[in-house]
Amino acid sequence: MSPRRTRRRRALGVLVVCAVLVAGGFWAASRFIDSSEILVRERCTAVVGTESFGLAPDQAANAALIAAVAMDRGLPARAASIGIATAVQESKLRNIDYGDEAGPDSRGLFQQRPSQGWGSEEQVMDPVYATNRFYQELELLVPDFEDLDITVAAQTVQRSAYPDAYADHEPEGRAYASALTGHSPAGLNCVLRSPEGPGDARALVAALTDQLSDVDPAVSGDGHTVTIPATGARGWALVQWAVANARQYGVTAVSFGGQGWVRADHGWSPATGTEGAVTITLAG
Repeated sequence: MSPRRTRRRRALGVLVVCAVLVAGGFWAASRFIDSSEILVRERCTAVVGTESFGLAPDQAANAALIAAVAMDRGLPARAASIGIATAVQESKLRNIDYGDEAGPDSRGLFQQRPSQGWGSEEQVMDPVYATNRFYQELELLVPDFEDLDITVAAQTVQRSAYPDAYADHEPEGRAYASALTGHSPAGLNCVLRSPEGPGDARALVAALTDQLSDVDPAVSGDGHTVTIPATGARGWALVQWAVANARQYGVTAVSFGGQGWVRADHGWSPATGTEGAVTITLAG
């Protein structure tokens, strides 16, 4: 074999080795990214003062719904605190389709019983209907609920076999209600994995307007951005509603009031945005 042919084969061998190493590097990097995503524990946290309370993303979304319906009815944050604490006790903030020995036909977020006049099974399994029914009874039976302990107000509505159990969830109810009604700016954070697909702006807007009727969201032409005119506590309520619902609708970032939440960064930081509006960005 000639020296020239030998050198060519050696050069080709070096190129093959380099290609294998590069491909292996890309594979290892992708595996590292995949494994790091898996290691992310998806969790939402509400912080008030020195106290923090964690929920799974689906639970936080239901807490946001309960707060939004309270706002839609013109009720104060105290009502949202009562509603959230009650749902934590009754269903762990999940829309469950079963009851217990004390109430075998109990259903939904508030474990309402069709046999006791709360509505049909289909109705009480609708979280917006169930939450409105809870507040309807709260306003009717406990008109002075703002002056009462949360557990007293909740028990008057629910008539539970465990009347003192709601007290265990009062701090949690207050923390989430404070953030989700806009009284604690940037008080709610969700740590989430990357979206598995494109976001759904239309579904997000439909859910928001079902829970909070007097909003005017606009979806961009490409469907990746939702803008909602808002100021003050109202804006903070809306932007934190979006964070609580980020997992379900593929939200990647939100901004309002000089602060922004970025999904990839797992938290809040200073940000620029549209003045007097909440901006919600979804995965493309």
